[in-house]
Amino acid sequence: MRPLLAVPAGDPADLAVALRAALDGSGPAILPLAPGAPRPLDLPDEVPVATAVVVATSGSSGAPKRVVLSTAALLTSAAATESALGGPGEWVLALPGHYIAGIQVIVRSLAAGGEPYAIPAGPFHAATFAAAIDALPADRRRYSALVPTQLHRVLDAVAGGDRDVADAVRRLDALLIGGGRLADADATRAREAGIRVVRTYGASETAGGCVYDGVPLTGVEVRVVDGEVQLAGPELADGYLGDPARTERVFVAEPGRRWYRTGDAGEWDGERLSVTGRLDDVIVSGGEKVSLALVERAVQELPGMADAVVVRAPDPEWGEVPVVITTAGGTDLPTMRAVLGERLGRAAAPRRIVVVDPLPLLSNGKPDRVRLTALAAGAS
Repeated sequence: MRPLLAVPAGDPADLAVALRAALDGSGPAILPLAPGAPRPLDLPDEVPVATAVVVATSGSSGAPKRVVLSTAALLTSAAATESALGGPGEWVLALPGHYIAGIQVIVRSLAAGGEPYAIPAGPFHAATFAAAIDALPADRRRYSALVPTQLHRVLDAVAGGDRDVADAVRRLDALLIGGGRLADADATRAREAGIRVVRTYGASETAGGCVYDGVPLTGVEVRVVDGEVQLAGPELADGYLGDPARTERVFVAEPGRRWYRTGDAGEWDGERLSVTGRLDDVIVSGGEKVSLALVERAVQELPGMADAVVVRAPDPEWGEVPVVITTAGGTDLPTMRAVLGERLGRAAAPRRIVVVDPLPLLSNGKPDRVRLTALAAGAS
């Protein structure tokens, strides 16, 4: 067994030191904690010897879990990313270090022989991000990773005429976008602005992104079983700390490999993966099944709705209905209902638009769907 140390993730430099020691075996395995978070009372003193990091996460659904990742899983993922992007480089850390996306930026930096260039803690600002990019060595490849909300703010700055931001972001050899679906409108804006965006798909259970622009990284296998995306490969987590029942339920052991059941719906043609949403985001409205992910995608394509989130809400007549939550409200409800009704069917047409400012987010930048669902229910 190996000691497990809870490490505050607020200081990226300290976290990088602890992570380096965990990866090379000279220090204990680590559980990165959110800034100010207390050490869990039920945290064990030891973990399996191969463990490097335990990632505490609840995703956007609120179900807590602790994902056990080995040194091999983390370093294999970093090496596959390096190969996919064209070589080692320097990284800007703009994501929290207690989430897998932030951890992997640090791991990739360490594997490339450096340390990440971290932006200051606090709210994300495009100008601060650009300044960190400018600090990267000019003779090395340059990378970073953002969630879609952060990219949206960068694109707004570029659209607003901020040349410093535009020039800096264009100098990145690749900008990974994960942690949620990238709106097609923002993908188009990024392409037109000359920003090299790579859409990533993965989870803490896969040591971060393991499918880039629909193509699995080296060593990653994909299959779709009964509509569910399942992944296999050396990047997979060992399971959930202290939760063997969940481990057995989520990680399917077969001769020669283990499969991670993602809970996501998707299509796989043998070369490219298309993720269409969560299997559990389907509602039944008036007797018809409606995918909230498909509704959200269609809403985000409407004018002024790129930041929109679609959640479920109870309805006395229809059972459940889609509700749109946004900070802008760029498209009015009658127009939205007409467009989506024609495209996806009457049951998929949103019943309400709730405008909030700001949009509730988790600390990793993803929409807080638990709070948003509560807001939608309250607006009923």
